[in-house]
Amino acid sequence: MLTTGNQLKAARALIGIEQKDVAGLAGVNVNTIRSMEASGAGPIAGRAQNVQAVQRVLEQRGVEFLNHGRPGVQLRQQ
Repeated sequence: MLTTGNQLKAARALIGIEQKDVAGLAGVNVNTIRSMEASGAGPIAGRAQNVQAVQRVLEQRGVEFLNHGRPGVQLRQQ
């Protein structure tokens, strides 16, 4: 589950996708992505449906969100 801004940044970095591209694919404004990432290590504030849409976009591209005591990301095994 996508829970922190740092997770979102790391997920984007793993697959090499820009904020504007994630925003377009998720159907949200790029400022929404910027705001999510600005939360840093804290929880993402905002509409749950927007967070879920962003999470789906990244998961469709092979990202797995980890929350085993500490939020993280990894690429899904092929």
